[in-house]
Amino acid sequence: MSSSRGSERRFACTGCGKCCTGRGSYVIEVSRREQRRIQRFLGISWDWLRRRYMFRFDDERDSVRMHANGDCVFLEEGRRCRIYAVRPAQCRTYRFWPELETREAWRAEARRCEGIGTGPVIPLTRWERARK
Repeated sequence: MSSSRGSERRFACTGCGKCCTGRGSYVIEVSRREQRRIQRFLGISWDWLRRRYMFRFDDERDSVRMHANGDCVFLEEGRRCRIYAVRPAQCRTYRFWPELETREAWRAEARRCEGIGTGPVIPLTRWERARK
């Protein structure tokens, strides 16, 4: 975060769903604990959750499946997240991703995300806490 010290960061989610669309080899890492929360939230079996909504992207980690167009499988019509209340940490912490630390990266992402540059200022202490 040091490269962006002194710069003001504002963010307010507009619910546009653009952060729920992948590019290239994009994955949404999801822990077993998060998978259990999603399973309970959807009221489905563990086997069905794993077959329908998850895939293993390396020897130890799982991801939420993506549609062929890059959309998350939980992104519904109207660009709303079906599991918003129990979404994985990667989704909840979008604005704090290490890839968005620099001013240049933040500005570039603002071309894709209409919520960047709006809403309240995100204090530097919140960025630092979110990274831990």
